[in-house]
Amino acid sequence: MNKSNRDLLVLFKEELMTPQAVEQQLERLHEMLFHTERLDSFASAHEMIDLNRYKIHRNVVLIKKHIRLKKEVPFVFLNNLN
Repeated sequence: MNKSNRDLLVLFKEELMTPQAVEQQLERLHEMLFHTERLDSFASAHEMIDLNRYKIHRNVVLIKKHIRLKKEVPFVFLNNLN
């Protein structure tokens, strides 16, 4: 698994944790974030609202295509379904 460069602020309830326990918790957190930040998971958790055509798209393929454009389209929004 490729470790991404990210800044995390992690607060632990236990005051005394060994460095190995902290590292293990951070590794688990990184693994969880790695799976949830994938494009498939992101696209399935969103819908695309296109106010130019007055449509709501829930098709994962269309949402992925829009994200990959890396170009901002006026009045097209991604709405989180959670």
